[in-house]
Amino acid sequence: MRLRSVSVGSEMAESVVEFAATEPWRTSDVPGTADRLMRLLPGLRGHRCDNGEGRTFAEELSDTELAHAFEHAALEVMALAGSPDTLRGETRWDFHADGRGVFRVRVAYDDDLVCLGALVLAERAVRAAVGGDEAHNLDVPQEVAALRALRRK
Repeated sequence: MRLRSVSVGSEMAESVVEFAATEPWRTSDVPGTADRLMRLLPGLRGHRCDNGEGRTFAEELSDTELAHAFEHAALEVMALAGSPDTLRGETRWDFHADGRGVFRVRVAYDDDLVCLGALVLAERAVRAAVGGDEAHNLDVPQEVAALRALRRK
């Protein structure tokens, strides 16, 4: 997974997330991914998800696109850093237009610097959850405190 680009608009930031052909795209592709991400960001348990099936995000996380997990991770990091927990996001893909393995993730934000930092931390958290070995090196509370310090008063 690679965060290829971020475009910041007046209310939404759009990230282009790219997966190599050999990388997993779904949380279910690597056993334990959902559990590791929940341990890194326990607040994900309370996230809502408009999935058309009435499933909570915690239920959805067991088998969803990693780009979708990235979307929710970014929203959770922003909330931890002081953003409203009512911010929304969406994950879309058009493999015909963008290429196979390319996803577009849009998130609303209240502070552009916090949003950019949250996107970077969310990418690291998802990669750590997939890889399993990096998760213990990620100090989410410390990194969130740094993002909170960036917040414009």
